[in-house]
Amino acid sequence: NPVTGHVFAMLTYNELRKEPHPANPRVANIHGHILQLIPPVIDNRVDHGADEFRWEVFLLAGNPAIPQDGAQYHTGVSPNGWLSCPDNCTFDREGRLWIATDGAPYTGRFADAIYACDVNGPGRALTRQFFRGPTGAELTGPCFTPDGKTFFVSVQHPGDEELPDQKIRSTFDDPSTRWPDFDPRTPPRPSVVAIRKNNGEKIGG
Repeated sequence: NPVTGHVFAMLTYNELRKEPHPANPRVANIHGHILQLIPPVIDNRVDHGADEFRWEVFLLAGNPAIPQDGAQYHTGVSPNGWLSCPDNCTFDREGRLWIATDGAPYTGRFADAIYACDVNGPGRALTRQFFRGPTGAELTGPCFTPDGKTFFVSVQHPGDEELPDQKIRSTFDDPSTRWPDFDPRTPPRPSVVAIRKNNGEKIGG
C-alpha cells in the first residue's frame, strides 16, 4: 500500500484444507480471503526487511447472507459487493485496494470482477464492484496510470467454463460468449481493457 506500507496477500481458495489456523480460519475454504501484513516502523520508516510482521485477516470472502460461508466484511457490503476468490490486486494513489478475482463462476455462481475498498477508516473492507468480466474469464493484472485516470485489467480466457450443475459446457464451436467481438465467426479472445471516466477525471476520486 503506497500510503501505509502494509502488504496485502490474496489467498484465492483452498477447498482441501482440513484444519483451521489463525491465518487460515476456515476449513474447505472455497471463497478465499485476504491477509493484511503490518511491518514494523523503525525510525519513522516502514521496515519491509524486518524478520517479523504483525498481521490480521482483512476480509473473509463469500456471501455474507449465508452464515455457513463465514464471510467477514464491512457490515454495509451490498448483495452485489461481496466477492469470491480474490486473486490479485493493486492500489490507487490514495491507498484504496482494488481486487481482481479468479474462480467466482464456480464458487459464487457469477462472473469474476474487480472490486474496490478502503483499507482504513469507516469504509474499511466495504468492497464495491467496479467492473464485471465476461463469462468464463478471470481478471488479472489490474493497474493504474500514474495520474490515476486510466485503469487497466487483463481479461483471460473468456468463455472457458464448464459448470455441470448448471448444464453449461463451453466449447470452441459453441462458446458461452464471443466477447469482445460478439461476431459468430470469431471465437472469444483474451484482451486488455482500459477504463476511463467520460469526463477524464481520476478514477475513484
